[in-house]
Amino acid sequence: MPASNDTLSIASVNLLLFVARQRGADADALARAVGISPEQLRDPDGRVLIRQIQTLWREIITATGDPNIALNLGELVNPVSIGVLAYVMMHSPTLGRAFEKLCQYQDIVCEGIRTTGQLTPDGKQFALSLHITSADIIYPHHALNSELSIYLSAMRALTGYRIAADAIHFAYPKPVDTREHERVFAPAQLTFDAPETIMVLDASLLAIPVLNANPSLSVLFEKHADAMLKQLKTPTLPSRVKREIISLMKGEEPTLATVADRLAMGVRTMQLHLKELGTSYQHILDETRQELAVSHLREQNLSTTDIAYLLGFAEPSVFFRSFKKWTGQTPGAFRLAQEVA
Repeated sequence: MPASNDTLSIASVNLLLFVARQRGADADALARAVGISPEQLRDPDGRVLIRQIQTLWREIITATGDPNIALNLGELVNPVSIGVLAYVMMHSPTLGRAFEKLCQYQDIVCEGIRTTGQLTPDGKQFALSLHITSADIIYPHHALNSELSIYLSAMRALTGYRIAADAIHFAYPKPVDTREHERVFAPAQLTFDAPETIMVLDASLLAIPVLNANPSLSVLFEKHADAMLKQLKTPTLPSRVKREIISLMKGEEPTLATVADRLAMGVRTMQLHLKELGTSYQHILDETRQELAVSHLREQNLSTTDIAYLLGFAEPSVFFRSFKKWTGQTPGAFRLAQEVA
């Protein structure tokens, strides 16, 4: 599959950084290392590319020395902190209805995994299946472990019961050490190298009432979730501008006039619309260059001069100054740090 522009919510990114900080890592440095700015982290409706988050997993594991940190996510964070989806689930009447809403609105949190749920043929068990849908997820075990860990924590928080799965099937190879899997998901029977990732639950759990669910608030939060989902599926002007910048960035800086022309807009009109959205062409250009620079510097076959050319900088020195402004490091120092890690 080709690379995509699938995204993850800022709320989810901040949860990962919170956990990293709890384990003694410098969360701000981790964000900078993958091209995520402080401004992005402060935007409650913001999105970050999944490919950046895949790199963030690697950075977090290196910084904390904990290869199982994804498994611990549900224990370390409040599951209602993931935003509007959590609020929709909190005000669903039963756990079964909460699962329905999870499957319906999951893209609000992460576009890279599709969750579906259905009863087994005998009706005695309920299977919650997770499917990787984004080509940008290169570490599926981190993505799947974190999702399953948070789902389990959310079920317990929603109902007040110490819910456990009957079985969990993981669609990735069996790790050398599975003790943390066994501890987190006990007493579930665990299977690895499965055709798909599935959490199997007793079907009777679906009828458990959700604590303090409020029907009025449910309607309110679902309306908000519908609006967010619609917006997510409709390309925004900044995302369209970014796409054009990437396609034009081949040895020279894409100009505002060229991008506006490709979007069939006047320069002034595009500037005004971007300003209304709290951004600018220059900000989008800088953000795009930063993301691509971080990605290119991990490719050892590209020199820093090559990267400066690919990003449309007139001189390598301009690229060096810009990269240091973005990340606090020179391109060479950043690359060396990656090699050491």
